[in-house]
Amino acid sequence: MMSAKKLIKLARKWQKLAAIRRKRITLSRTSRKVGTNSCSTSSMVEKGHFVVYCSDEKRFVLPLEYLKNEIVMELFQLAEEEFGLQGNEHLTLPCDAPLTEDVIGLIKRKASKNGTLH
Repeated sequence: MMSAKKLIKLARKWQKLAAIRRKRITLSRTSRKVGTNSCSTSSMVEKGHFVVYCSDEKRFVLPLEYLKNEIVMELFQLAEEEFGLQGNEHLTLPCDAPLTEDVIGLIKRKASKNGTLH
């Protein structure tokens, strides 16, 4: 699991490199499986949740509270810079599923320690 500071540092570093190479963020671990608790294939989304997709087309249903998180906001900003505003299309993050799983795990762990998601 990566720390929040390391993820933000990685995102900022990627942002600088993206202007040159236009690459997406990937996690270096290749043998990792995506957990079933965050990834969803259902087309219906529960009230109070939103959907994001990763660069490798995995779908994640997340609570709306995650929108307040600094890491999620940074990933959304990177997605806007990479893909632009897509209108009616789905939101795609510029990272792969294992990195997204780490971000979700980090947010959950921080929430359980602090009792909030901020």
